[in-house]
Parts: sequence; C-alpha cells; structure tokens
Amino acid sequence: MKLRCTVLSFLLTTGLAQSVVAADIGKPATDATKAANAAVLKELPFSNKQAFEDSKKGFIAPLENNGVVKNAKGDIVWDLPKFNFLSGDKPAPDTVNPSLWRQAQIMQHYTGLFKVTEGIYQVRGLDISNITFIEAPEGVIVMDPLVSAEVAKVGLELYRKHRGNKPVVAVIHSHSHIDHYGGVKGVVSQEDIDSGKVKVYAPTGFTEAALNENVIGGNRQTRLSGYQYSQLVEPGPTGSVTSGLGLINSRGTITFAVPTNVITKPVQKETIAGLEFEFMLAPDTEAPAEMFFYIPKYKALSTAEDAVHTQHNVYSLRGAKVRSAYNWAKYLKLANERWGNQAEVLYAPHHWPIWDKERISEHLVRQSAAYKYINDQSVRLANSGYDMVEAAEMLQLPKELQSEWGLRGYYGTTNHNVKAAVDKHFGWFNGNPATLHPLPRVEAAKKYVDYMGGADAILTKAKADFDQGDYRWVMQVLMQVVYADPGNMKARNLMADASEQLGYQAEAGTWRGWYMSAAKDLREGVKPMPIAVFASPDTVAAMPLELFFDYLSIRLNGPKAEGKTIKMNLDLPDTKDKYLLVVQYGVLQYHKDQQAKDADASLTMSRDTLNEIIGGKLKVEQGITKGAIKLQGDPQKFEEFVSLLDTFDPWYQVVMPMGTK
Repeated sequence: MKLRCTVLSFLLTTGLAQSVVAADIGKPATDATKAANAAVLKELPFSNKQAFEDSKKGFIAPLENNGVVKNAKGDIVWDLPKFNFLSGDKPAPDTVNPSLWRQAQIMQHYTGLFKVTEGIYQVRGLDISNITFIEAPEGVIVMDPLVSAEVAKVGLELYRKHRGNKPVVAVIHSHSHIDHYGGVKGVVSQEDIDSGKVKVYAPTGFTEAALNENVIGGNRQTRLSGYQYSQLVEPGPTGSVTSGLGLINSRGTITFAVPTNVITKPVQKETIAGLEFEFMLAPDTEAPAEMFFYIPKYKALSTAEDAVHTQHNVYSLRGAKVRSAYNWAKYLKLANERWGNQAEVLYAPHHWPIWDKERISEHLVRQSAAYKYINDQSVRLANSGYDMVEAAEMLQLPKELQSEWGLRGYYGTTNHNVKAAVDKHFGWFNGNPATLHPLPRVEAAKKYVDYMGGADAILTKAKADFDQGDYRWVMQVLMQVVYADPGNMKARNLMADASEQLGYQAEAGTWRGWYMSAAKDLREGVKPMPIAVFASPDTVAAMPLELFFDYLSIRLNGPKAEGKTIKMNLDLPDTKDKYLLVVQYGVLQYHKDQQAKDADASLTMSRDTLNEIIGGKLKVEQGITKGAIKLQGDPQKFEEFVSLLDTFDPWYQVVMPMGTK
C-alpha cells in the first residue's frame, strides 16, 4: 500500500526562513559526479528493505490537509507536498547521492499517525522530528512536541481524531534542542502549567542548555542553520533533499515552557499520570542535557536522539558545543545493559521504531560501538601526531559498521565527527606554530593570490581541476581568490559550480545543505528573507534573570562601553527580584539582592516591561509616561546602557568576506 502518510533542524532549528525563494535551477551533474554516485550503488546493500517495512508498520491515518499547515495569518509553516518529487520508487537522479535519496524516500513515503505499540502513538512527517503520544491512566503524555506550536497542535488533533479527546496531562522533553520543545504551547497552555494541571518533565540542565544555545548563541545558530537545513534553497533534485534526520524544519511559532519536574538522579523512577517510567540521564551526548526512559508497562524504550537511523553529529555544523563521543557510547551501552533484554520496541523523536529484543539490542550495540570507535581511534591518531584534518582523512568505521544503514552519514559524518573528537580532547591548536598566530583570512588570501601568480592564473588552473572532478581543491584554492577580491564573479561562479557538484555527491543531508546554500550565496549574494529567529520573545521571556543578564552581557559592545561607568538599580516586583547592574571596564556585571546608594538610575518595572525595553519595543521615557516604569535618577543612563547593546544581523557572510555586498 502506498502511504501518503521533514529539521530543527533543526531549526533549528532552528532560525528558519519564513518564506521560500523561487525554485532553484541547478546545473546538471558532471561526469565525475555521475561516476561518484554510481559507485555508491555498488558499495551499499540497497536490497535490504527492512527500514521500509519498519517505517510503514503501524500506520493508522495520513496527515490532514495533505500535510499542509498554516499559521493564524494564513502563512504556510509546513508544506509536505514540496517533497512530492521523492514519491514513488524511482531511482536517484544523477544530482543526488543514492544513499541520501533512499533515506529521503523512506521519510517522505511514510508520514501520518502510527501505532508504535499498545499505548504509544507517533505522528511523523509534520516536522524534522516526531511527536509522540503516550497513553496513561490519567490522560496523555506528549513527548517532544516538534519545532513550532502550529504543527504540534495539528499533530495532537490528528491523534485525538483517531484515539479520542484525552486530556494532555504531561509533557516530556527528552533533551534541550529546539525541535523537541519549540511546539510545546501547541499542545498545552502556560495557564495549565502554572496551575499544575500539566507537568513538564526534562533532564537536569535543560533550561540552561536550551537557552544558551538558542539565545546566547542564537544569531549564529539562525544563520548557520539556514545552511545546515537547506533553508536557502528549494526542495528538489538540484536543491534540498532533506536534512537526513527529517525532511526539513517547520517554520511556525517557537515557544518555550520552563520544566516543572526535573530529572536529577542518574537513574530515577517517576509515576506520571498513573504510568511508571524509568529515566536515565545521558548528559553531554547528543545534547548537553539529555535523558533516556523506559516504560515497563509497554516494554518500550526511548534513547532520545542518541540511537536514531543515521550517524549523528558529535559536532553540529551549525555551531553547537562539541559533544562527547565517549559519553555517547557509554550511555548507549548502559541503556542496553539495563533494558536491552526487556524492551520490545525502541522508538525515538526522529525516524521510525525498531521491534524485537534481539534487533533492539544489536542496534544499541552497533550504535555504541560506532561512537566509541570514533572517540578511541581519533585520540589514538592524535597521540600518534596527526592533526584533526589528517585523522579525519585516515579514519573510516569498520566495514561491518559502514554497511549498517542506521550508521550512514546522513546527518553527522565520520569525517567531521573525527575532527570534533580530536577537538574535544585537545582543542583547536595542532602544535605547529605556523598555525598558532596565522594571518586573518582576507589578508592571507591576498598574499596567497599574489604568490600564486594572480587571480587569472589561479582561475585557469582551477578550471582544469574542475574539469578533472577535483572539486574539493577547486573550493579550497578559489576561496583565496574570493577573499582577496569578493567582486571577482568568475571565481565566485566557478567556486559555486564546484560547491554544487560536491552537494550532489554528498551522502549527508547537512553537507548537501551547506554546499548548495554556499553555491547560492556565491552566485547571487546574500539575500535576506523573513526569518523566525531562535531568540523568540517566548524564549527570551522564559530565561531565568541571570541567564538573561548573561545574554545582555554578550550583546554589550565592549569598545563602545570602554571608559563608561553606569550603575543601575533594578527592582522587579512581579518576580520579587532586585539586582544592581554595573557597566564598567567594558563589561556588564550583575549583583543579586544589591542596590547602590550612588546609582545613576533606579528603575522599578515588571519583567515583561524589561523584555520590551531590551527588545527595542519600548523606550524608558515611554514606559514612565505609561506608568509601566517608576524611575529615580537620570532616565538617560538606562537608555545609554541600551544603546551600547549590539543587535545582531542574521544575514552575515559565510562564504565571502564580512562586509561583502
């Protein structure tokens, strides 16, 4: 049966484009690319169809409205039909790696509502991630409610249409990435959380990890997630072909709810809505704050995002903190030892479940072995004197793991994971003093171009290398020409052509996204589009005050603040907090429960008013006039402080020098 049953990725995900540009018209695959992709068909076991069978098992109903979701304004925030080019059993086109095409087809073919096991249901294909509904005696528990509220709401409605109008009594966030919490207000209200009607469970450190990544580093995440998740290019055979982890990220309203119940012990039993859970913390694995859990009644295990159907990111290219491959392997091993002989289904917030004890245990063993191999062998090579680039070229997984579909590099790759493992243990410096204090990129590029005989000479040689299919070197050498002279369109276009061919060959959806997005920026320049930034108002409002002040600290422009001293007393009656804020020596310091007698200004306001001022929606004098702010002292001092805060532009250059138009 053909099921009509995307991350984020975020999403990141993640900062995502709200409107999609016109369809991209890519160049055809070269002979070198055709040959590279043809070789993949001979290297991997394409006759193994187990994943196709698992993906359609338990199908109940397709997505409503053909998989199109709109927000309150009528804007499309999820558009599954854009991936119709993957429908059917047609083979991969020359412009797509056959392995990535296979992964994409599985995810596009099998979307909708599925029964995982008795009492557990999933909606797949509404976002880069899955939303899971766990039935308990007292109501429904929602696990990982997608990236945005609109799609999460649609997922809940589809579940209720076929399983009844059961109340949502709890939410579980398996970890601190946006595609696992951003849609929470689509399934519950803040009022129900505040009243205790709904409980929100998360691992220890969840709030700090989530907000650090998506607010403190939110602007970088916004820009680079556009590359990682192919948000700058249209879905299609010459454009985006999924992230490998899911089809793509939804583009709706990102929300946040502070957890009410935090899992703090290494192993912790909880009864939620009358249903028993066994939680196990797995910190510093796929996320800084992550946890697994087992439901004895259903004999169902979730290892969060640590054992899905792809090799994952030990380092996410969008710029998240480097993760511990060692911990990743360790906690999967512990999960298998604790529950491997009990669990009858393994399900996750991405991809499809696995059934049968032996298959589950073997999956966990192989996944654990892959991350341990990456950790151990990377350190071995580093101890032997190789740097991260050399180690990454030398290392491949053992052949029996390479042929495992669930460990193919659709999202993370062995190459960049090895680099991350070396960096995690030893940092960025490779020991060669020539790399200790190098020239900046633009200055170095001008020297390289001069040494190599000028741009024309380099272009002639680069075109010959392009014709030979040496695209990696073409990218590397033309980067020097582009940085030396970003207005050289011959160099930019040839570099774009090489980037595009590398994208066509990439097995990783993330690498394809990077290459295709770079080609677009090189050819057309950076073209801003409407975006949903990570640091959404709901997310900023949820930040604990000290983390909020840390956010202001990284926005403070140190050179502008140099020589200035500003002291401000801040009183927030609604949260019962008082702080002394001091700008001095180019930094912002904050002091809890302190007030200075010699403060330049003393302000009393609500937390919401503070958010509005910092967000640029309200001036201090306007707040005073409206009665929202009581102030003693000089009102200009707080305005001066706000003027020292940078507002980050999410459309900075990635593949060309900063400042290039």
